[in-house]
Amino acid sequence: MSKVLHIKASPRGMNSDSTKVAEAFLEAFLKSHRNFGSEELDLFREKLPPFEAPAAAAKYAVLGGSEPKGPDALAWKAVIEVIDRFKSADLLLLSSPMWNFGIPYRLKHYIDLLVQPGLTFTYGPEGYKGLVTGRPAVLILSRGGSYAPGDAMDFQKRYLEAVLGFIGFSDIRSVLIEATLSGADNVQIVAKAVTEARNLAGKI
Repeated sequence: MSKVLHIKASPRGMNSDSTKVAEAFLEAFLKSHRNFGSEELDLFREKLPPFEAPAAAAKYAVLGGSEPKGPDALAWKAVIEVIDRFKSADLLLLSSPMWNFGIPYRLKHYIDLLVQPGLTFTYGPEGYKGLVTGRPAVLILSRGGSYAPGDAMDFQKRYLEAVLGFIGFSDIRSVLIEATLSGADNVQIVAKAVTEARNLAGKI
């Protein structure tokens, strides 16, 4: 059976707008794709391995064409396990709020574990090449303000699209839940995003 991996990057549970809309997408997607199951990865509950000196040493060993050894190898093994789980997904669903124009620190930690040489990207005389290919990604992103495409202050959507593109994703769809702190009717904002997410679920 194929699998959706839902990566949740909010600590607020179902009080989170991004989580609510992502759950609506997932429900609609699974109804129309009976060959799919789902797995949840809650970044604020998951015990992610640290990326400290041994893991960094292992990474530089790999970059230099050698194998990590000793404590470095153990740290690298933990990183590989995180990446293998990520790569097991046939569809990536990532829900996240915007924090300080960017992403929550737990999501950044996770990304720093994922982007590794020989595992999610490779490089050579012609440059870098992503290795996580052949699957779509759906981003469900909430933000307190509104940001035009290419807005210099949007370090959330632009960054996530860039880093996913770097590791090989070419089909990246987004549902934006915007202006949640503008004083507008937040219920209507979320309801509109839920409708958009459900419609998107039937198009993938």
